[in-house]
Amino acid sequence: MDLNTIDAVVRPRHRAQLGALGPGDAWLAGGTWLFSEPQPHLTRLFDLSLTGWEPLRADETGLSIAATCTVATLDAFEAPPSWRAAPLIGQCCRSFLASFKIWNMATVGGNLCMSLPAGPMISLCVALEGICTIWTPDGGERRLPVVDFVQGPLQPALRPGELLRSIELPREALGRRTAFRRASLTRLGRSGVLLIGTLPAAGGLVLTVTASTRRPVRLAFADMPGATELSARLAEAIPDALYYDDVHGRPDWRRHLTFDFAEEIRQELAEARA
Repeated sequence: MDLNTIDAVVRPRHRAQLGALGPGDAWLAGGTWLFSEPQPHLTRLFDLSLTGWEPLRADETGLSIAATCTVATLDAFEAPPSWRAAPLIGQCCRSFLASFKIWNMATVGGNLCMSLPAGPMISLCVALEGICTIWTPDGGERRLPVVDFVQGPLQPALRPGELLRSIELPREALGRRTAFRRASLTRLGRSGVLLIGTLPAAGGLVLTVTASTRRPVRLAFADMPGATELSARLAEAIPDALYYDDVHGRPDWRRHLTFDFAEEIRQELAEARA
């Protein structure tokens, strides 16, 4: 899609050159959504492709993912053997079900900033306790858990002029055993339900619900719950109005599979813990 209202493109190489966003301005990373439909309200783009941010950095603290890291780069990452949650990276990347062209342009940060229920990078980063680093217009920064960053469809927790810089996944979460469940109305369709369970080293269970709900929902249990406790917590945490409703799935279908998948994950990880 040609954006014929754009009359300027700024290509900053350093933070000092980013400038301040004003009316008609937008950040450009991969652009897979930006160029997918008309944007008549935009007149200037800040292209982040020349910033030179290191896509991925793995160290003793965990994995740092630049907002401009592409899905293809993340999927190709070879994690240390001790990171038991590493297969989750590929499972979530493949939940895009997109062409190689999208994989090589779409960015992790862009997926989070779109904040759509089916965003698989949201699923990954919430399940692995991701923390966003956000650059503020005054030259500072703030940090926010990914589960709080995504507030609803097209509603990231970004204030005017802010920029998502990176996401950190802590080493403890990357060392967890995981269980993954996903459903779509069609074989190559958008995710209608996506649940991830993890086993923290301290015990218990953490369950992340995405795609079926308007925003991510994360439930933490100090001990492995029984089926009745799990069902009750789900019903309490996800009222009917929170289930998403679009062409990719009715709310009642999403709710049914959410409860089914949650119980499957509970049983799988309970057996793993035993």
